[in-house]
Amino acid sequence: MENGQLTWITNFIWGIADDVLRDLYVRGKYRDVILPMTVIRRLDAVLEPTKQAVLNMKASLDKAGIVHQDAALRQAAGQAFYNTSPFTLRDLKARASRQQLEADFRAYLDGFSPNVQEIIDNFEFRNQIPRLAKADALGTLIEKFLDPSINLSPYPVLNSDGTVRLPGLDNHAMGTIFEELVRRFNEENNEEAGEHWTPRDAVRLMARLIFEPVADQIESGTYLLYDGACGTGGMLTVAEETLLQMAKERGKQVSVHLFGQEINAETYAICKADLLLKGEGDAADNIVGGPEHSTLSNDAFPGRTFDFMLSNPPYGKSWKSDLERMGGKAGIKDPRFVVQHRGEELSLITRTSDGQMLFLVNMLSKMKHDTSLGSRIAEVHNGSSLFTGDAGQGESNIRRWIIENDWLEAIVALPLNMFYNTGIATYVWVLTNRKPEHRKGRVQLIDATQWYKPLRKNLGKKNCELSEEDIRRIVDTFLKFEETEQSKIFPNAAFGYWKVTVERPLRLKGIDPERAYTPKEIKALRETAERAEDAPPVIKKIHKPGTAPDPLRGLFDVVIGGKPRVVEYEPDTELRDSEQIPFLECPACHQPGYLPSPEDQRTAIETFLRREVLPYAPDAWYDPASVKVGYEISFNRYFYKPKALRSLEEIRADLLAVEREAEGLLEEILGRNEP
Repeated sequence: MENGQLTWITNFIWGIADDVLRDLYVRGKYRDVILPMTVIRRLDAVLEPTKQAVLNMKASLDKAGIVHQDAALRQAAGQAFYNTSPFTLRDLKARASRQQLEADFRAYLDGFSPNVQEIIDNFEFRNQIPRLAKADALGTLIEKFLDPSINLSPYPVLNSDGTVRLPGLDNHAMGTIFEELVRRFNEENNEEAGEHWTPRDAVRLMARLIFEPVADQIESGTYLLYDGACGTGGMLTVAEETLLQMAKERGKQVSVHLFGQEINAETYAICKADLLLKGEGDAADNIVGGPEHSTLSNDAFPGRTFDFMLSNPPYGKSWKSDLERMGGKAGIKDPRFVVQHRGEELSLITRTSDGQMLFLVNMLSKMKHDTSLGSRIAEVHNGSSLFTGDAGQGESNIRRWIIENDWLEAIVALPLNMFYNTGIATYVWVLTNRKPEHRKGRVQLIDATQWYKPLRKNLGKKNCELSEEDIRRIVDTFLKFEETEQSKIFPNAAFGYWKVTVERPLRLKGIDPERAYTPKEIKALRETAERAEDAPPVIKKIHKPGTAPDPLRGLFDVVIGGKPRVVEYEPDTELRDSEQIPFLECPACHQPGYLPSPEDQRTAIETFLRREVLPYAPDAWYDPASVKVGYEISFNRYFYKPKALRSLEEIRADLLAVEREAEGLLEEILGRNEP
């Protein structure tokens, strides 16, 4: 079926809204009627030939008292769905009275199989019926969807002489029409559209970044795809098409199974409906969703693993209610979010105001570790995932866990204004647990912010798109894995640092420099004695003779009563400072994949403090117990291009011009006041 015809059908359905709903609904609400009606009419048309077989099967199952009827009814219908009511939409068209039509239409909806019920419920379509019926619009609506000039059925409409008047509409074409309607409604309501809608260009890029690097390793067989925030399902279906295409080009036979979870009811209904319309009944069964199905607190696929995963999770959305459901910060035991790592327990719990990184952790918990391809993941994040969270906090721990496990292949910075409802910077993270040899221990950062094509007309905030050339360029940059202006390659350790608390002694006038003070005495002294840079430091502990001094770790050499002793000073909280000391202070950490040992840690920290701190504060020390490991990825630091400075000549000319202008203004003001 050619595109012209599809566009014509889409325009026809789009037009029904204006014809029938204009005075009943505001424009933004047309979708609440048109999308579910499109789904219902298509399913109705597909089921027409087997209608009687389904009714007969239903009667015999009831007679035999069989409770679980779903499989048998699907078989009778020859589809993944069915309708056991006595009606088809054509029967309803003939209803004379409004009341009768409303009652029969409800009975008709009630006759659909459970998977369709779920779609109708999540669209909240039954809520629309009273309004449509009262305005006498229900009959007109049904009539429009049965209009003889369009064919929403898979079977051709014939002329009396047997020639084809209207070709049948296959599942793929129907899916295309439905997606186009969803897109148009989204763009018309572009305020909220961006929340559940990732632009197709971004999705195509993500799919290519997942599959192209392993395209030649894909064998014939079954592959599982997963999206933990699947929206209307676009990522899954584009990824599926991409994988099937690549397999076909290489002569491989693959079958693809889709799995997804989505919390927004209408979006979930659209996703499930789209898959049913495309004839992917099994895939529709593997999409789980609605308001009670939060991926974070109610994982629909615990223990499942997937070959390929891609997602655009919500950014900046609170997950506080999820956390409460999971037992609160102290009680959370979910193995996805509290992990064992290098001999310690790491909490990956992020701040409750933003759960985006937990969606990434959820996907990482579903990686396959026992296959040759492992798992490949692409996920879109905003900038906060790169750097929020201090050392030892959830966000930083997630980055640490990912990078120290060597799962992060690359991060791609996308152009600004790529998404519908936000102008913020966005990044695609590409991860795998099977890095090829040449990428091991390294991370590639790609700056693709300048590779885009402007849109002729803005869609919400989206004013640019990735053309095929832009996508090709990004994927090629990824595959080449070379240093260029737009591609930088780092050893994993480049993103790690130690956060170290640096102390200085409390110095008070008039104290005895040769005795130790108790905590109680120190508390009193703090309130009465005067602090001064040149006053003696307050001793809080004198060690036994023979203790080795270690001034950098707070063990100082002094003379007490004429004898050398080692003491600890009371720290001055007002002078307390912290330093971020990069892992790259440790020479061995420049090797890809090398992780610093405790010995490396000590040497690097102490070398740094001797060089950067002691020249300015010779009495400073650090507390080894305070050291925390942090990870952050500062894109701008690596791709910052300083603006060229202007020449002195230009600056001088500017200053002179301003001076002359000021003199002119002054004369004007003074001149006016002269008699």
